Amino acid sequence: MPGKKNLQIGPGVKLKPWSFLVLYLVLVFGCRGAPSPIPPQQPSVTGKRISPMGYTIQAGAFSVLENAVRLTEKLQAKDLTAYYFRDKTGLYKVRFGNYPSKELAKRDAESLHSAGILDDYYIVTPEEYPTARLREKAVTEVRGEIVRTAESFLGLPYRWGGSSPEDGFDCSGLTMAVYQLNGLDLPRSSREQWETGVPVERRELSSADLVFFTTSGWGRVSHVGIYIGGNRFIHAPGKGKTIRVDSLSKRYFRRRYVGARSYL
Repeated sequence: MPGKKNLQIGPGVKLKPWSFLVLYLVLVFGCRGAPSPIPPQQPSVTGKRISPMGYTIQAGAFSVLENAVRLTEKLQAKDLTAYYFRDKTGLYKVRFGNYPSKELAKRDAESLHSAGILDDYYIVTPEEYPTARLREKAVTEVRGEIVRTAESFLGLPYRWGGSSPEDGFDCSGLTMAVYQLNGLDLPRSSREQWETGVPVERRELSSADLVFFTTSGWGRVSHVGIYIGGNRFIHAPGKGKTIRVDSLSKRYFRRRYVGARSYL
């Protein structure tokens, strides 16, 4: 173009005038990582709803945690989403599966029994879950039961594992187990859980809501916990650590907090 010349910065190397602007922007912003793919919080938008649990297989009544862990790992090796928990008696039990009928659940349970993986088992029916009684109970009561279920995991080592840590499988196994034990089929990964339910503003958090964080860089949801009130939440910090209570006010979590979801 008339009046504009290329700038020569070395033998045979010429730059357009606008190239310096591009170079400046790269130097200033290039090391700060990609923009966060986490969508902005929209409390007025309803996410995907989660379905109630169907029929589930329960096995074991162990006094030793390691026995429940071993059974869980055997079932996971069969590509079953299994988890262990401590019931009100203090015994450790294992649950897995979500079947539309009792017959289908029993068929798979019998197959695992024949293979020597299961001994005795029990089929949990949809009517047995706290959420099945939502019409009879106030939502606050169901939220309380979810929190009590989460509290029953406190102090337990987290050993369910997961194939994709960047998707938050380690921590989301806890939230999935707590919700499924109460009759709601929460998805497995933290990213799927983030995309489900109703967004909640932080100042409007209620017990049993899930709180989400970005802990692995790049702004992606990678950690989740269960809010229990008083600015506190229960979560599984990671492999080798026990399930515990932490505060949203802690600098680490405050800086990484991205939002919350409600499923009730």
